[in-house]
Amino acid sequence: MATGSRPQSRTARRLAACTLAAASLSIVATAQASALVPDSSAKTLPAAVSVAATKIAPTAAAGSDLDGWIREAMAVMAAHGIPGSYDGIHRNIMRESGGDPGAINLYDSNAAAGIPSKGLLQVIDPTFQAYHVDGTSWDIWDPVANITAACNYAAARYGSMDNVDSAY
Repeated sequence: MATGSRPQSRTARRLAACTLAAASLSIVATAQASALVPDSSAKTLPAAVSVAATKIAPTAAAGSDLDGWIREAMAVMAAHGIPGSYDGIHRNIMRESGGDPGAINLYDSNAAAGIPSKGLLQVIDPTFQAYHVDGTSWDIWDPVANITAACNYAAARYGSMDNVDSAY
């Protein structure tokens, strides 16, 4: 389904998620700067700071739409012959983002290279662009587009998202 045909409320939710992301990035940057150890050659955050610290708390609307996003993505995937089960997609979403479509990882090697993992299935921009599925938004933050691109990538690399049990 093209972005233009989606309900206005999804656009409003995305706008709210972007606003939260901007505020969160500011808070994370402040926390990161204060967590750096002076005179340390490694210049890294303490081990206690986890990837989860970079995730934006899901809104009530975001949590309640997860089932619908997965089902819509599965319909698009079926039309394009992309394998994946509801359970496999859900399991990976919960591990990668906790179901938060506004999740972003600012601490791993991708983030250090300037291409942080984003969205429900923590996809980086180049992977999203390479594995984008026709009929979905080109917006990496769009939950259905994020799921379908990630599942398309997982199918090409692992045979199916169902075969993914860790960071991919």
